[in-house]
Amino acid sequence: MGRNRLTIGLLHAFLITMTAFSIFPVWWVLVMAFDGSGARPTALRLWPAQPSLQPLMQVLARPIDIDGISFGQLLGNSLILSLGTSFLGIVLGATAGYAFARFRFRGQKAGLAGFLLLQMFPAVVMCAPTFVLLSVLHVRTSLIGLILAYLAGALPFAIWNLKGYFDTVPKDLEEAALVDGCTANTAFWRIILPLSTPAMAVTALFGFMTGWTEIILAWTMLEHPRTFTLSMALYSLVGEYGTTRPWSEFAAMALLLALPVCILMLILQRFIVSGLTAGAVKG
Repeated sequence: MGRNRLTIGLLHAFLITMTAFSIFPVWWVLVMAFDGSGARPTALRLWPAQPSLQPLMQVLARPIDIDGISFGQLLGNSLILSLGTSFLGIVLGATAGYAFARFRFRGQKAGLAGFLLLQMFPAVVMCAPTFVLLSVLHVRTSLIGLILAYLAGALPFAIWNLKGYFDTVPKDLEEAALVDGCTANTAFWRIILPLSTPAMAVTALFGFMTGWTEIILAWTMLEHPRTFTLSMALYSLVGEYGTTRPWSEFAAMALLLALPVCILMLILQRFIVSGLTAGAVKG
């Protein structure tokens, strides 16, 4: 009994230590974000040297050193890109993934292999051909064009992820729905999709993060500052040998950029857990 208590105590101590080790970098960024001195961090501190909301207010008032560009405008552009990429990724990924999971057609295996092959290449490899294609379509410098560029990279993952989950959904459910008078489309929308909530939640999260944090394609495609995003504003604060603004403002902008992703994760977590027990087939 004593040995078991010692083992449990050591395990808890190890877990607490690792949790603190993981949380500390986030806490350090919080400390820098609310440090009114704006000095470059040279030591680990658990509390701001000069606690102040001034860095956060400065970032909200002037997020980027370009006149006429507000934080709200950057936030709106980021939301348009992220939500657009996430929505189209779910719609196209769900329909294509269902087709690959339930139907047999010529080129099916080759198509899946092609999607997997695309996942092996980094996004920067596709930058040049994407630049040319969007220029031909005359949408390269718009948010719509950037959504298409993000979608090209996010769609293979969405199709593979949703197709794999559709394979785990018993076909007996669809067959029972067809016997009850449902059409194939009705069975897909009312049975398959609700049961696939976990996979759709993960797909939505990754699609949102793609549009929210990506900067390489954004800096390559976009030209007008009014189409810039929050991630581009954060990257603009990085200078050659340091930050172009006080470190506290850089940390404050990083926190504001990470906050929506954390909120979305908390929202989708409920759907992931509830979708795991959404239904079953009784034998």
